[in-house]
Amino acid sequence: MQAVLLEEFQEPLTVQDVERPEPEPDGAVAEVIGCGICRSDWHCWQGDWDWFGYRPDPPHILGHEPTGRIVSVGEAVENLEEGQEVAIPFNFACGNCDLCRNGRENICENHVGLGFMNQAPGAFAEEVHIPNAELNAIPLPDGIDAEAAAGCGCRFMTSFHAMAHRAPVSAGDDVVIHGCGGIGLSAVHIANALGGNVIGVDLMDEKLDRAEALGAVATVNAQEVDDPAKEVRDITDGGADVSADALGIATTCQNAVNSLRKGGTHVQIGLTTSDEKGMVSLPTDEFVAKEIDFKGSLGLQPSRYSEMLDMIESSKLDPTALVEETVDIHQVPDELAAMSDYNTVGIPVCNEFSN
Repeated sequence: MQAVLLEEFQEPLTVQDVERPEPEPDGAVAEVIGCGICRSDWHCWQGDWDWFGYRPDPPHILGHEPTGRIVSVGEAVENLEEGQEVAIPFNFACGNCDLCRNGRENICENHVGLGFMNQAPGAFAEEVHIPNAELNAIPLPDGIDAEAAAGCGCRFMTSFHAMAHRAPVSAGDDVVIHGCGGIGLSAVHIANALGGNVIGVDLMDEKLDRAEALGAVATVNAQEVDDPAKEVRDITDGGADVSADALGIATTCQNAVNSLRKGGTHVQIGLTTSDEKGMVSLPTDEFVAKEIDFKGSLGLQPSRYSEMLDMIESSKLDPTALVEETVDIHQVPDELAAMSDYNTVGIPVCNEFSN
């Protein structure tokens, strides 16, 4: 089968023929119907995140935002069938540790990152293996088309968990999203659907226009003002109730925190780059004096996918609204290379995997 291979960090990616996966006893193999092309793939290609455990040994197949159709199952799998269309989270869980047993399988003690770790070759390929498939393959409702659902991969489902669970956004909350790439625009759309008054902050007018189309009540171009956080505090008459950094650089994280009112909640979605290596200076005394909460957010529990899928099925959420373009597997390397300029708007999706 064909797959996008990382052969050396920061060197051009190539499409090559590789062996098809075989299902482990508790696993399944899915034909990939669609796979989002995400900045996280770019980070992995750049060799970031060794401090986070997301640095596979080349050669390695990238891609972590798939939907698929089951083509084979392991001998221990009882509740999945060939032909079922499934969403596939990037954060594979074991189902047995204390965190999994307490509904926090997104941060499983035995977490394996699809496309980011040696144990889980990724989904820029004709087929992908799903370990512990009865937990990690989520059957799609009949009302949700699998190709359309490719837009609800990592960026969308991560934003859903961040806005619906970690914040959580309530009706009437002022919510500011710093960084309006794919994950930020997903957060804008979801926070709006949850009843928030959303403000988008970015450097590009095109991204801010898309934020408004997805429900933002106001936007701030951070290049055109001296202090983006002060602009947000002025717009919200004192500060936002919820802020999110959807990019992961020091500036956006700090601006997001400084956008909050007293008692506000910051949700960190974006992971840092090699410049920060996971460490960002923050106004600790402000956290104390203003009783600000700082929360991390990773992925979405398979056990809570139904909440997001219900909102999609009832048209309250529409991940297809975030899809900027669809490409074939041979265009994936160029799409990732273009992300070096931070100009990507929305979510590109690969939906053709063979010649």
